[in-house]
Amino acid sequence: QVQLVESGGGLVPPGGSLRLSCAASGSIFSSNTMGWFRKAPGKEREFVASIISSGNSYYADSVKGRFTISRDNAKNTVYLQMNSLKPEDTAVYYCRLSVDVIRVYWGQGTQVTVSS
Repeated sequence: QVQLVESGGGLVPPGGSLRLSCAASGSIFSSNTMGWFRKAPGKEREFVASIISSGNSYYADSVKGRFTISRDNAKNTVYLQMNSLKPEDTAVYYCRLSVDVIRVYWGQGTQVTVSS
């Protein structure tokens, strides 16, 4: 089993920054994809960013140029640096680790609120 623990959410004014972390533990395979999704009130959960074991990363168009995903394989941890935050970035952010189409694991979520 795999456990994911997120941290780093909070309240930030527009234009501010936050850094989310997600630490994975348990039966983690060396080859995996870690990523971030978010769910805003009244909206579907959406993809934010992902990064594979080799370091290649992918972003949603809405966050390109503002968010940066990175990972520390030695610590089994993925980070999401969020800059130039906007009110529309307000959501619960979820960490996801996927080994294949069946072995997909989710964190409990962390709230990010962008408001003055």
